Amino acid sequence: MENPAIHTNGLTRLFGSLAAVEDVTLSVAPGQFFGFLGPNGAGKSTTIKMLTGLLEPSAGTIDILGQRFGPETRELKRQIGVVPEGMALLGRLTAPEYLHYVGRMYGLDAATTNQRTEELLEFMQLAGEHRKLVTDFSHGMQKKLAMAAAVIHGPKVLFLDEPFEGVDAIAAGMLKTMLTGMINRGATIFLTTHVLEIVERLCSHVAIISKGRLVAIGSLDELRAGVASALPGVEQGQLFTLEEIFLAILGADGHQESTQELSWLA
Repeated sequence: MENPAIHTNGLTRLFGSLAAVEDVTLSVAPGQFFGFLGPNGAGKSTTIKMLTGLLEPSAGTIDILGQRFGPETRELKRQIGVVPEGMALLGRLTAPEYLHYVGRMYGLDAATTNQRTEELLEFMQLAGEHRKLVTDFSHGMQKKLAMAAAVIHGPKVLFLDEPFEGVDAIAAGMLKTMLTGMINRGATIFLTTHVLEIVERLCSHVAIISKGRLVAIGSLDELRAGVASALPGVEQGQLFTLEEIFLAILGADGHQESTQELSWLA
C-alpha cells in the first residue's frame, strides 16, 4: 500500500491547560485534494502550523511523504509549500526580490529561480508591480504573492490556510485552475477555508474539526451517506450540500448553537 502523503497519529497541541488540538489522527492519500473544515477557533490553523513545522506538537506524530516530520527534516521541508495564516511576507522587498529569496531558500539554482519568478509574476498578474514594495500591495495582491512563493519550488505537498480570503473573483478562478493542475500532476493539497462552496468544488475528501477534536472524515460521498442515514425523513437519493453536511455533523455533535435573534433587527 502506498504511503499516505500526510499522516498524523494522536496529534495534540496544548496551550497551558487548553487543548487547541486534541488526539487528531488522519491520513491524506497522495494526489488528494483534502479539505480541513471547522468553525472559528476549532483548531484548523493550529493543526496546519504543526503540519508545516511552524508550531511544535505537545504530543503525537506527523509523517509527510512517508517520512517522520520534525525540526531536523530540512530536505523534507523543501518538498512542501505553505500559505500560512497571516502570510508573513517580507514587506520591504519587491515581489521579484521576495520570490528570488524564496526560490534560493528552497535550493533552486539562480537560472531556475529567475525563470519561475517571471512566470509566476505574469501568471499572478503582478508583473507590472516589480518596483512596488510588498508592504504597499493590497491584501489580495499579497495573497497572490504568498501563493506564488508557496509553489515556486514545485512542492509535492501544499498546505493552504484561507488562500482565497481577500482575493477577487478573477484571481480566485485563476488560483483554482492552478491548484487543479497541481492535483492532476500528482501533488497533494491540504486546504482549510470557511468558503464551503470552494471545498465542495475542489476537494474529494474532507475532515471536520470542532473544539480541537476530529468529528468526521471521509470522501464527500461517504459524509453524505452518513448524514442521510442519521437524519429522519430523508428521501432516497437526496443529495446534501457540503454546508448541510457541515451543519448536520456539528449539530449532531452538540456544537451547533441555537439561533438567537437581535431584538432591534428582528
